[in-house]
Amino acid sequence: MSENKSKQQPADADAKLDQVFMALADSTRRQLIHMLAQKECSVSELAAPFDMSLAAVSKHIKVLESAGLIQRRKSGRSYYLLLRPEQLSGALDWISVYRRFWQQRLDALSGLIEKPDQQA
Repeated sequence: MSENKSKQQPADADAKLDQVFMALADSTRRQLIHMLAQKECSVSELAAPFDMSLAAVSKHIKVLESAGLIQRRKSGRSYYLLLRPEQLSGALDWISVYRRFWQQRLDALSGLIEKPDQQA
């Protein structure tokens, strides 16, 4: 049974990573994340800059919440949202592998380009 659990964890981690990337795939949601990186905001504050209904912004917020990227709290009749930046760590880890890959490729290319100059 413990063997089955260990096989589920990577699948769960992959599913979570898929949710994060899916949430970040939309430019409106990326803008919401950017706004929340600056400060905690009410739902109406988040919706203000967008030319869409409050209901449409709420749908974007629900996607971000489902991915675990934001957290909602209620104060009186208002809801406030804050960024959960730690939820981006899996995406950053995944991207960093490819950043290293491309950096190694560019370093190799740079070495090839500089080599003829050194011989002259």
